[in-house]
Amino acid sequence: MLPDSVMLTLNDRADLALAAQANGVHVGQDDIPPDAARKIIGPKGILGVSTHNLEQLGAALQTSANYLAIGPVFATISKEKPDPIIGLESVRQARANARKPLVAIGGITLQNCQSVIEAGADSVAVISDLLLDPRKVTAQFLLKMANLG
Repeated sequence: MLPDSVMLTLNDRADLALAAQANGVHVGQDDIPPDAARKIIGPKGILGVSTHNLEQLGAALQTSANYLAIGPVFATISKEKPDPIIGLESVRQARANARKPLVAIGGITLQNCQSVIEAGADSVAVISDLLLDPRKVTAQFLLKMANLG
């Protein structure tokens, strides 16, 4: 069992999240459907769903997901075949339609994260910016996010 101060959410695999006693799972559009993932992880597990347009967001809002990811907001290099860029206006529209927490994904950097939060995202997911120097960049992000709050 994980300590209370640690949260572990696995990507794509609800069965492995259950086996690992993780806190939850995050599923994408090509993974197990959110309601099937919920059945596996149970009512207390955290369930996140990636969406790439407002239609997918609307469908995900009808599920038992705890939070929704929306993106890619900007161009991303972390996917071989990324979905079309949605931009900040779609983040604003998603915020207007979603009563669940929104995580912005895709091309998020230290330089553009503030604009994403201002557009309505509750948080951001970062990949490529962290690859340069994970500890340093994480510290910079945490400082910037603290100053936004």
